Amino acid sequence: TGGLKQLYMRKLLPLEEHYRFHDFHSPALEEADFENKPMVLLVGQYSTGKTTFIRYLLEQDFPGMRIGPEPTTDSFVAVMYGDAEGSTPGNALVVDPKKPFRKLSRFGNAFLNRFMCSQLPNEVLKSISIIDSPGILSGEKQRISRGYDFCQVLQWFGERVDRIILLFDAHKLDISDEFSEAIKSFRGQDDKIRVVLNKADQVDTQQLMRVYGALMWSLGKVINTPEVLRVYVGSFWAQPLQNTENRRLFEVEAQDLFHDIQSLPQKAAVRKLNDLIKRARLAKVHAYIISHLKKEMPSVFGKENKKKELISRLPEIYVELQREYQISQGDFPEVKKMQEQLEVCDFTKFHSLKPKLIEAVDNMLANKIASLMSLISQEENNMPTEMVHGGAFDGTMAGPFDHGYGEGAKEGAGEQEWIVAKDKPAYDEIFYTLSPVNGKISGVSAKKEMVTSKLPNSVLGKIWKLSDCDNDGMLDDEEFALAKHLIKIKLDGYELPNNLPPHLVPPSHRKPLQVSE
Repeated sequence: TGGLKQLYMRKLLPLEEHYRFHDFHSPALEEADFENKPMVLLVGQYSTGKTTFIRYLLEQDFPGMRIGPEPTTDSFVAVMYGDAEGSTPGNALVVDPKKPFRKLSRFGNAFLNRFMCSQLPNEVLKSISIIDSPGILSGEKQRISRGYDFCQVLQWFGERVDRIILLFDAHKLDISDEFSEAIKSFRGQDDKIRVVLNKADQVDTQQLMRVYGALMWSLGKVINTPEVLRVYVGSFWAQPLQNTENRRLFEVEAQDLFHDIQSLPQKAAVRKLNDLIKRARLAKVHAYIISHLKKEMPSVFGKENKKKELISRLPEIYVELQREYQISQGDFPEVKKMQEQLEVCDFTKFHSLKPKLIEAVDNMLANKIASLMSLISQEENNMPTEMVHGGAFDGTMAGPFDHGYGEGAKEGAGEQEWIVAKDKPAYDEIFYTLSPVNGKISGVSAKKEMVTSKLPNSVLGKIWKLSDCDNDGMLDDEEFALAKHLIKIKLDGYELPNNLPPHLVPPSHRKPLQVSE
């Protein structure tokens, strides 16, 4: 991150300052932006379980936490690591150079009174920080009463966090206007967004499928990406499930989400690099726009009229610049927003194009970033895997409640008796109808029986390889029973192991234990 910071300060910052990038798009980056822990931002309508979700991950309450069916969280709460429990109000937070929040001061007191940092010594927070946002209501009244630009604050966080989690409630799925606006403020950050469909145990399977379909449809209208967003379905709190028919699905989904969050510290450097590249491209385009407007301004008369004309011609100017500098359309800032911001500017004070500044950024993108990238991946390979620990993350790691423990191929582990034995009498009946010779059946006979499972050949081939323990191209009664057991595992929807686990090896094929002298 040190290298990144220097690159930014030396190459990109001069370009940003020269063309007033900070007034238009995003404040300058500071030291803390490069050095802070990965952050996860939670966004959702009120009562979708955002605060409860944080409590579920941390497995403890945090200062300033309020949970209820009505809109309770009316502030942005940054939940971070601290040696002692406590909270810091927004006004004090934005003057702390160690925290990455200094630039939030521009949103004024109305926002700062609604912003706080909650600190506690929790293992999870040693690796990541979590930001809880106010519950979004439906209705115009709230937008007016906030007193600060909610979407701009979200956009500010969106640019700086590593993961944006949108929470929805399977029980009452609606996307209000303000929520749509909020999601739109994450434009260009689509790779950071994950969606959680929470409280999914409160509906039955059929309703859940309908809700899931409706959610994907609504999101498709708000987020314009070709990729389908990853939606995690489950019940993210520590209470008993109301509806247990989808228990396995919820477990697997929670595991996936945990893995996604746990890998954030490892990917943090790459994410910061990625964000810097996005920023550099926008800064370049911005420089072209500003210098073009400067060039078009008359030196003496008719400045005001020319300014109006240029603002209305902005879409055409975009097209001209795209052609002239071979820039893709997606790199340009939104026309309407840019036009609004230009209204209040004095074009005569803009600077004309300085090729040197642009060259520095081009050089950074072409050469420096690539070498940094390889450096980062080297560091990642040499470093011990940084994973998020503590809280709910540890509950799924060990013991009989580990992911998939006692299910599928792991069933019967740690038991005295061979797990296949209980169904072996039924398998034996089939075995003897396949006319074994010397107690074994050939591959041809086994194939006839195995294909009745309708599993594809690639799977059956793997089952054959796992079952033929002595590699003699034949199956005895125990090996055949094992093959039938593995077929059953696959048909039940579990994965096959790559190597046969010890507890599945048929008793007569187990190596006798060496007795030490």
